[in-house]
Amino acid sequence: MKNDPCKVRLFIDDDEQPIAELNTPVQFELDTSKLIDGEHTLRIVGKSINGREGIRKINFIVRNGPAIDIEGISENKVVDGTLPLMINAYDKGDYNKFVIEGSETPKSIPSWLWIILIAFVGWAAFYLITYFNI
Repeated sequence: MKNDPCKVRLFIDDDEQPIAELNTPVQFELDTSKLIDGEHTLRIVGKSINGREGIRKINFIVRNGPAIDIEGISENKVVDGTLPLMINAYDKGDYNKFVIEGSETPKSIPSWLWIILIAFVGWAAFYLITYFNI
């Protein structure tokens, strides 16, 4: 007995028109560059040779646009006065070459690192002073 191929139709979100209608088994490349950034649903409807249908939904998030980083404010933070913000947006760029400039967001040095550095310098100064006084 031979298995007859099923047909599948692929839908994005609540679209009525399928983006593809294929016989199985199949390999398919979903081009997300045509979708807006945000949450989407891939809906796969399969239909067997005797007319029965099955459905599978897969939720996914598209992030094709530039990544946006911000320092100086965070989600649900209570603020007042003037806030110094550092904002950076960068894209994935060309996949054929690696560009380091603009691909990372500069960050300020955290205060805990300054404290450790000052403590180390203080300890080193104390050690040098006591070592040469003997």
